[in-house]
Parts: sequence; structure tokens; C-alpha cells
Amino acid sequence: MADEFSLWDIARNLTFALQWTVILAIVAFVLGGITGLVVLFARISARPWLRNLAKGWISVFQGTPLLMQLFIIFFGFPNLGIEVAAWLAAAVGLTCFTSAFLAEIWRGCVESIPKGQWEASASLAMTWFEQMRHVVLPQAFRISIPPTVGFAVQVVKATSVTSIIGFTELTKTGVVLANATFLPFQVFAFVAAGYFLLCYPLSAYARMLERKFDVAGTH
Repeated sequence: MADEFSLWDIARNLTFALQWTVILAIVAFVLGGITGLVVLFARISARPWLRNLAKGWISVFQGTPLLMQLFIIFFGFPNLGIEVAAWLAAAVGLTCFTSAFLAEIWRGCVESIPKGQWEASASLAMTWFEQMRHVVLPQAFRISIPPTVGFAVQVVKATSVTSIIGFTELTKTGVVLANATFLPFQVFAFVAAGYFLLCYPLSAYARMLERKFDVAGTH
């Protein structure tokens, strides 16, 4: 069976699957970022019930394995009569996972802004939203760029977990090819190379941004 597959065939199939890994990571990061921003505002809200709700969201998705979250969405909802496709379960699970971590990353950046900035803006009779928009968020955004880009690496690697529920991304395709060709070393060498090509540039970019913005020097 292995004779029917050349290394080119393996690489071609994995390259196609790599596209789905990239698409899933982008969807999870964009939707997770939007959701994470909502969670962030709830987390730093003056209303206790909003803060508690945000804390609960973050605790659940940070405190439980991503695989378990995917299982609940993919296998649990059908028991309630709601069929969930593998791609939808993967997107929803990764979005929730990403939102919890991004919300905490961004909360740390917001809380790193010196209290004097809040006091100075309050002395100008700014509302809370005006303080956030004009004073706090622009400074927090600058601080948050490196860790946010760095976390994107974790999102890319987390997509591999979705192979367990049948989403055909890079890892799932690698498993199928390894079983079909009986060439696991060659196949997973290509799989590892694919993740490296995605993750290393992001890691290097995050380090470059950290130096550029001199994040350590802002604290």
C-alpha cells in the first residue's frame, strides 16, 4: 500500500489539510477575540454580577481540558436533540477556549496601567467609557500585542485536538495517511514541519514585537 503513495502525494495531501488548520485557527482567534473583548469588559465592570459571570466563564474554559469541552459540544448536544457538525464543534470549542485566555491576557494589560492614569482622566470629568476609550485601552493595546500574538501560537497548536472529534485538519489527515501508507515517521515528520512553519514565524514575530514595544520597560 505504501508503494502507491510517494512523498509528494503525502506532502500534497498534508498541504491541503494545512489550509483547514489555518482557517480554523483564524476563525477561532477572530471570534475568540471578539468574545474575549466582551468577557474583558464584563470582567472589569463595576457590576458584581457581570464580574462574577465573566469569572465563571474564564474559570470553566481555563480550568477544563479543551478535549473535554469539544466532547461536550460534539457528543453532548446530540443527546439534547441538537446535531453538531465536527467543523462547528471545533470552531465553537476553540472560540470559547481562546476567548477565556485572551480576556485574561487583556485584563492583565488593562490593570497594568498606572492608577495615576485613571485618576488623571477622572479629574477631567471623563466617564468610565471615555477613560477606557481615550486613556486606558490605547496604552493597554500597546502592551497586549506581543502576548496576544504569542497566544496565537497556542491556538494553532490547539487545533490538533479537534482531530479527536473527526475534524479533518493537519493532524487528522496525518493519522489517516500514516494508517494508509504504513509510513508514520515520514508522515508525522511532514505534520511536524507544517506546525513549525505556522508557529515559528508567529513566535519570532511576538519576540520582535516585545522588543519593539519594550513591554518590559513599560511596567
